[in-house]
Amino acid sequence: MITLLGIEKQYYMKIALLSPVAWRTPPRHYGPWEQIASNIAEGLVEKGHDVTLFATKDSITKGTLEAVVETGYEEDKNIDPKIAECLHISNLMEQADKFDIIHNNFDFLPLTYSGLIKTPVVTTIHGFSSPKILQVFKKYNRSSHYVSISNSDRSPELEYAATVYNGIDKSLFTLNEVPDNYLLYFGRIHHDKGTWEAIQIAKKANMKLIISGIIQDQSYFNEKVAPFLNDDDIIYAGSSGPEKRDQLLGNAFALLHPINFAEPFGLSVAESMFCGTPVIAFNKGSMSELIVHEKTGFLVNSIDEAVESISALKQINRSYCREWADKNFSKEKMVEDYIAVYNDILTPLRCN
Repeated sequence: MITLLGIEKQYYMKIALLSPVAWRTPPRHYGPWEQIASNIAEGLVEKGHDVTLFATKDSITKGTLEAVVETGYEEDKNIDPKIAECLHISNLMEQADKFDIIHNNFDFLPLTYSGLIKTPVVTTIHGFSSPKILQVFKKYNRSSHYVSISNSDRSPELEYAATVYNGIDKSLFTLNEVPDNYLLYFGRIHHDKGTWEAIQIAKKANMKLIISGIIQDQSYFNEKVAPFLNDDDIIYAGSSGPEKRDQLLGNAFALLHPINFAEPFGLSVAESMFCGTPVIAFNKGSMSELIVHEKTGFLVNSIDEAVESISALKQINRSYCREWADKNFSKEKMVEDYIAVYNDILTPLRCN
């Protein structure tokens, strides 16, 4: 199943890539885990590996698409999420012996199959939705291969094969060194992501703010966001697909990311820097790994500190923001890092 080609001893693998089925892979608008699963799959195909993407039937890939769920359950509310997940995961696991390795981007549930199959399973932990799920990860700690998406998001109770930062398709983002004079909030509208805080920062700085993202918490939107919306300085632009995202991020003077939780990564932060746009973020979670303070943005601890940092944004070299993102958060680097993880796991098996 594993073929050795050429004098460089480069192994090509048959890889099963398990994506979630909440949204299409890649997503039309929102769907961060699906987006990363897509970037991994397409990057592996470009490297010549035999990739089967397990996703929804309307998903798009240059590899082989394997699907039993028609469309994402967040896009079709007639689909029962638990039934879709069970059918989807079991579809892969019942074919496990066809692959050299399985890369799970579906959180903890697929781990419950891992003791029943012989194929090694790599699980990217995209964050811990609840402390309660840690007991599942702990159960399979010695038999599974965990990858964290930032060093800050590691649990001391788990063993990890590596940290691999999420990788962005840089071709979707354009460097803009001459931005407009507005601030941008880009992300799901929820207390965790700090939409209200972004509004307060913009208000205190007397700057226009554009808000883009899905409304994840309707009550929060109604109480904390909607009262400030107008056609003047605080504008809600809805959810944005790839082309609109590039325009909004690239034209922004800065991205505001005043999070209220320890965020495991933050795709919009990396995407913003690919456009050359600096980020002002509350210094929580992985932000100190993504942002170089005073070079690609500012790490702050309050609304007032965020407002103060706006006056220093002109010192940021927007070309350097792009260079930093390209060096650390590109799809190519992510894929190379995952290939190294796969090889570390498979090398002992090849020698047997």
